[in-house]
Amino acid sequence: MMKRFFIFLILAIVGYYIVDVVSQIPFGENRVNVGDYYLDKSPSELKVSNTVTAIVVNYRGFDTLGEVTVLFLAATGLASIMFRRKRKGEKDIRAKKASSRIIQIGSQILFPIIILLGAYVFIHGHLSPGGGFQGGVIIATASLLMLISYRKFKVNHSTISWIESIAGIVFVLLGVTGLILGKTFLENFLPTGELNNLLSGGIIGIIYVAVGFKVAAELTGLIDTLLLNNRPEANKEK
Repeated sequence: MMKRFFIFLILAIVGYYIVDVVSQIPFGENRVNVGDYYLDKSPSELKVSNTVTAIVVNYRGFDTLGEVTVLFLAATGLASIMFRRKRKGEKDIRAKKASSRIIQIGSQILFPIIILLGAYVFIHGHLSPGGGFQGGVIIATASLLMLISYRKFKVNHSTISWIESIAGIVFVLLGVTGLILGKTFLENFLPTGELNNLLSGGIIGIIYVAVGFKVAAELTGLIDTLLLNNRPEANKEK
């Protein structure tokens, strides 16, 4: 009986907020007004130069959180399917033959540059084209470059899991903090600063950094798992 009561209570609360949100939608209004609102409010209120960023992270931030969750579930599901338990004494080797010395040297030179580029993209996502997803993918490509260049390059999945978890928690905590302060979920509650400055946009920059780390960690771990399970040795063992 108690279990049914709590289920009914949760459904009632969710239903109330859904009805409350839907009742505030201005049906019949000109759709152009929505675009004009974003273009006007993003630089004036949020102090964000990239209007797309303001929409993705602030005005529809809850939807972006859902996208990050979908990416996490997809990566987890694929990694679970591809998981192969190592035999005793088995070493992680991704290729039968090592890459040439030229490729290895080139990888060493490009690796820190690509990492720096990815970090720049998600840190400056609210000022220029880019963002957390793009920056995270760029960093993951740097890891891919090293993984295919060196047979014994290792990815610490425990560290990746911690980075991914902390990034996700930061994203959610920013939204919950807004609710605690009497605002909506993921609504900005920090000083917005000045337009075109790095420390502008309130929580938007922080969210993009968290998303960048989360995407980079998820894709790096997934790439490592896929490469390990496509070794000639692994294929012979199956």
